[in-house]
Amino acid sequence: MAVDNDTVKKIALLAKLRVDEKKLEDTKSEFNKILTWVEELGEVNTDNVEPLSSVNDEALTLREDIVTSGHISQDILKNAPEQEFGYFVVPKVVE
Repeated sequence: MAVDNDTVKKIALLAKLRVDEKKLEDTKSEFNKILTWVEELGEVNTDNVEPLSSVNDEALTLREDIVTSGHISQDILKNAPEQEFGYFVVPKVVE
């Protein structure tokens, strides 16, 4: 399957890419190279290959969920350099 200039423009629009008219032929050539490579991948024999859900075989260590009251704001605010009305005080940021 080969792409033409109209298909390149449509792909660029869908992918939100800006392709100059000067670069249209180069982009078309690159897309065609990619499609050729993908077609080559279809020729690879994968009959005895198990599908992967992840490339990493290690399982993550899970911890038990412990429900707490969550009322530790005073402990957290002890670390604040400055606090007011139960909140951190930070410099005003205006752009």
